[in-house]
Amino acid sequence: MVQEKFSKKDIKAYFEKPFIELMFEAQVVHRKHHNPLEVQLSTLLSIKTGACVEDCGYCSQSARYDTKLEVEPLMDEEEIIENARKARLNGGTRFCMGAAWKNVPEKEMPKLKRIIEEVNALGLETCMTLGGLTRDQAESFNESGLDYYNHNLDTSREYYKDIITTRTYQDRLDTIDLVRESGIKVCSGGIMGLGETQEDRISMFWELANMDPQPESVPVNQLVPIPGTPLADKKVEPVASFDFIKCIAISRILMPKSQIRLSAGREVMSEEMQAMCFMAGANSVFFGDRLLTTNNPDTCKDYQMFKKLGLVPQGQEEPVEI
Repeated sequence: MVQEKFSKKDIKAYFEKPFIELMFEAQVVHRKHHNPLEVQLSTLLSIKTGACVEDCGYCSQSARYDTKLEVEPLMDEEEIIENARKARLNGGTRFCMGAAWKNVPEKEMPKLKRIIEEVNALGLETCMTLGGLTRDQAESFNESGLDYYNHNLDTSREYYKDIITTRTYQDRLDTIDLVRESGIKVCSGGIMGLGETQEDRISMFWELANMDPQPESVPVNQLVPIPGTPLADKKVEPVASFDFIKCIAISRILMPKSQIRLSAGREVMSEEMQAMCFMAGANSVFFGDRLLTTNNPDTCKDYQMFKKLGLVPQGQEEPVEI
């Protein structure tokens, strides 16, 4: 972290700005740096599911909670590559792979490196989210051609300990630093609706916006309450639609060149809400019917929405009819 580009006072001013004015500013920024009618499509596959030793209060994959999730070992390479082929045929340009580990097991490195190389060979960008990793592992992933590594901050430094105790906030920042130093692009964002305050959101965006360079990819998630997890059991108040859209707009203003990804929670968002998120500066989505272990709008439904909005998936000349 270097000297801040934005103060928390600066970011608070955006949260307090009239919604219509905020949306207009986000649109101006977005149009300056991106094609406002283009959307990047990513697919997220869980390549190793469940039995995680961590205690993230929102996660169905923690071994500490009874979420009825079926535990699965690391997928066969052939199955992963077949999923990547399907994602490419459906119009995806980035293939993201997640594994429920606290840290990357060294014994799996040869297999993971082969998978990266094979997915890249299909013409897809590659992204992995595997937990913590060492400097040598980060450099090895970079040599294999990994384009992005995802490691979300989730929330503010101050609220973090109420959500996760098995990994510190500094651990997360250190991992992001290793990824950046290795030459891999950074994918890092957060989750709205964890029970955080506006001050927590300000603090999280302050951390992200003051990274140098800023994350190339910023997922903005809405909590999906999973029965059996602490946050679902606590019945945390859902984030209001306009507050979530505001977070998209603020992400775009603070991180103008980043891809702002509309991520988890889209299944319960109306088309109108998603349209406002695109207007606020979102230009990337996870698509396909699954996000790790939670449901997501199916591909056909997404393409129908893109057609209504005049959005064109990245790499295509016009929305594909399915």
